[in-house]
Amino acid sequence: MEARTIRRYSESCAVPFWARSGHGQTFWGHLLPSGAPRVSRHRSFVPREIELADGERLLAYTSEGTSGVRVHLFHGLTGDVDADYIRRTAVALRRRGHSVWAVNHRGCGAGRGLAWRPYHSGSSDDIADVVHESRRESPELLHFVIGFSLSGNAALLLAAQEDSRGPDGIVSVNPPVDIARASETIHRGWNRLYERRFVLRLRQEIHRRVRAGKTRQAYRIPLDASLRTFDDLFTAPEAGFLDGADYYCKCSSLGILKDVCVPTVILTAADDPFVEPEVYRDAELSDRILLHIEPHGGHVGYLARRRWGLGWGRWLDGALGHYVKELLWQLGHVRAAPRGDRPDP
Repeated sequence: MEARTIRRYSESCAVPFWARSGHGQTFWGHLLPSGAPRVSRHRSFVPREIELADGERLLAYTSEGTSGVRVHLFHGLTGDVDADYIRRTAVALRRRGHSVWAVNHRGCGAGRGLAWRPYHSGSSDDIADVVHESRRESPELLHFVIGFSLSGNAALLLAAQEDSRGPDGIVSVNPPVDIARASETIHRGWNRLYERRFVLRLRQEIHRRVRAGKTRQAYRIPLDASLRTFDDLFTAPEAGFLDGADYYCKCSSLGILKDVCVPTVILTAADDPFVEPEVYRDAELSDRILLHIEPHGGHVGYLARRRWGLGWGRWLDGALGHYVKELLWQLGHVRAAPRGDRPDP
């Protein structure tokens, strides 16, 4: 079947009055806690190290299920498995009976010290290695990937490869498919506040890596550095690229979206402060891709008014549950869908 038969999630993200803008969605969406338990401390998740093709390791937290589906969750820049969006998604998927692997990228979370190379927007090989290990262990399951932001771009790179290590389906959330353009966008206006936060957290991580002897050399990143400068000074040399421009060119998924060969959903928001919606609308897309541009949601925010009563909820949780279910039906594995999860006729 072709991905155009994937049914779009029909419930709209009806934003609360205090988070109507993309900035409000992004800021409050990340600041307000959901109450979901930390994956790294949850008794249902077992930590395990996964060896990558180059001999380095990363740390994942695994939980088994009964649905016949395993969903691998990959976080965004400066995140880890305890990022709130990972925690919420893990809880929602486990309630549906799915097995969940929440994965720290190289050197992230409790996996600090296990790897030399930094993770980046092109870390598709790492995602492939994790899925390959998961499939080797459980070949009878369907294996899906949900990648958030930076990881969403890396997952799309993998989706365009004829790679037996790849997943059966992908959901990519707010992916910066044109990294160069995203780096320019985040350097403008109010977006520089987000950029500043990212760079400060990245500088802290570099200091830890240098002290632990986990870098090729000592690095000095200026306090006022942009993300582009950071990628020129650190990401590119540490990851084996000529410079930031070479990294952006080789790792942006925009040019290969027409080659995606597995059922894929790109889920983003028209008011994302970092990634302009025109990037997706102007792209040449494979017929295996469903593009969902929600009018509101910011960058992985998606705060919504509750349908009944007061308060607010997380629209993204329902959308991701819907699209995992749709990927199941797209692949013809009706039996794997938990009871009551069949799409509406």
